[in-house]
Amino acid sequence: MDTIASLFSFITWPVSWVIVQFHKLYGAIFGPDTGWAWGLSIVSLVVLIRICLIPLFVKQIKATRNMQVLQPKMKAIQERYKSDKQRQSEEMMKLYKETGTNPLSSCLPILAQSPFFFALYHVLSKIASGDEIGVLNQQLVDSARQAHIFGAPIASKFMDSPEAVAALGASLTDVRIVTAVMIVLMSASQFFTQRQLMMKNVDLTVKTPYMQQQKMLMYIFPVIFAVMGINFPVGVLVYWLTTNVWTMGQQMYVINQNPTPGSKAQDSYLQRLLKSVTHHGEVRGRRHKAVVKAIVAKGSDRNENERRFIGALAKAGFAAQADGTVVKSDTALAEAEGTASKRQQPKRQTKAQRQASGTAQSKGDEAVEETAEESAGEAAQDTEVKTSLEKKPATPAKGGAQGGRSRANSGGSRQRKGQQRPKHPSSKK
Repeated sequence: MDTIASLFSFITWPVSWVIVQFHKLYGAIFGPDTGWAWGLSIVSLVVLIRICLIPLFVKQIKATRNMQVLQPKMKAIQERYKSDKQRQSEEMMKLYKETGTNPLSSCLPILAQSPFFFALYHVLSKIASGDEIGVLNQQLVDSARQAHIFGAPIASKFMDSPEAVAALGASLTDVRIVTAVMIVLMSASQFFTQRQLMMKNVDLTVKTPYMQQQKMLMYIFPVIFAVMGINFPVGVLVYWLTTNVWTMGQQMYVINQNPTPGSKAQDSYLQRLLKSVTHHGEVRGRRHKAVVKAIVAKGSDRNENERRFIGALAKAGFAAQADGTVVKSDTALAEAEGTASKRQQPKRQTKAQRQASGTAQSKGDEAVEETAEESAGEAAQDTEVKTSLEKKPATPAKGGAQGGRSRANSGGSRQRKGQQRPKHPSSKK
């Protein structure tokens, strides 16, 4: 690491000069030899560098988004020229040129701040050895050696020997606890930043090798930082933890305000925009109007999130215009309700499905009829048994049969009133 850092020694002078200027400011507040003064100087160095790299960060976002859009076309080229690698590379370069995409643009912020990172590492290594470097004279070097962050000197490392740590006026336990906590925080912030990008700001409807690659990096990068972190001085850990937190916040802002089309972040953004339009009755803000204008211009090429947004506007009685504004429209509401009613109608079945459903229904009817017949037979049997039990034994008596017949006839005449049903000709009289 020291050899790599020495390659960027040409930039150690501006890095050390920036640190000294911030140290003068914070030293007047917290004291020149405190960890707060030197630690905040490193944090301010990170903030200054990241502000200068904002244009590169914007290019990175655009390049990453263009790469996501081009993935299906790149995959088609790979399949088409599978056996001709040279033609495949030529078609890829042609595609990049036509779309104005630079694959290396996604790495620009990391590449741009790498010299500052190694320069800071070189400066802290010289502070640990007590040597002057850049604009840091011996007095400032001694002051930096005395500065501790939560008990750990800014020039100490996790793998330092007890003697090296004691020379800086600290204990090995304090140094390892502080560095271990910072390494965990650094790796966790890197993982969360990459996970936020993959889970919220990627079009999940397009499955490409690029997505699998980014998913692997989400787990590989934190491990790399954890392994390398044990050889970083505390000051470098402060630098890298600060830049990770800055990247995470910057990326969160971009995802919320300018999400990738088709992603979960876009769905959340359009839901917020819908609430704003329905509450105020208009599209407020130039940026929001540009979003609505772009969605209207897409027409039938809208993704699922954008179609839901236009449909929800119509249900609320608004119609999106080509200039990005919305107007009250009863026609849009009627069309939305008509579309919803059409969607609720059952789907038309095919001939095979109708035959299958008819067969199932006939089988069900036969089963019902068989069940009814069985129930009727059982009821008839119960009635016969009940009637036989209730009958009294007949006794031969004079006039009994005649009296019983007369009573039966009289009872039958009382029960049957009105016109009786004529007997069938084949029945016995």
